[in-house]
Amino acid sequence: MPSTHAPRRPASRRALCHPRLAFTLLEILIVVAILGILAAIVVPQFSTATEQSKENNLKSNLYQIRQQLQVYRADHGDYPSLANFADQMTLASDLDGNTAAVGTAGYPFGPYLAEMPNNPFHDNDAVSDTSVGAGGVGSTAWYYEASTGDFHANSSSDHFAF
Repeated sequence: MPSTHAPRRPASRRALCHPRLAFTLLEILIVVAILGILAAIVVPQFSTATEQSKENNLKSNLYQIRQQLQVYRADHGDYPSLANFADQMTLASDLDGNTAAVGTAGYPFGPYLAEMPNNPFHDNDAVSDTSVGAGGVGSTAWYYEASTGDFHANSSSDHFAF
């Protein structure tokens, strides 16, 4: 008896021997679009993280220096001089504010700071990141007023407010 069904057509030889090994252009475009959307969401968060980190570092440095200025004042009866600020804060000192290496006999005070910290926002290549002065914004990394003990970042008017 003859079959009423049409004969099955065999699968092509290529389909049997070579499974699909590549993505279509449409699939690749969809993946690229999804990655682009994710990058647009994530990248701005990282760019502000750097700024926030610098700001937190600056606030921490200012807090530490201001605290140590008060300790210096308690020990010496006055704030360090502007001219010798870094030495008076990082070396041993006597009652008059003269400085010497740590451990020198007759210099019982200090050091108040291990080293002068960098101002993380200071970008004036002509001036050190640890320089201290009483000049205008940008003239030094740190602003210091010896008569009042005011200590600020001197990199911009925004950072001076901290």
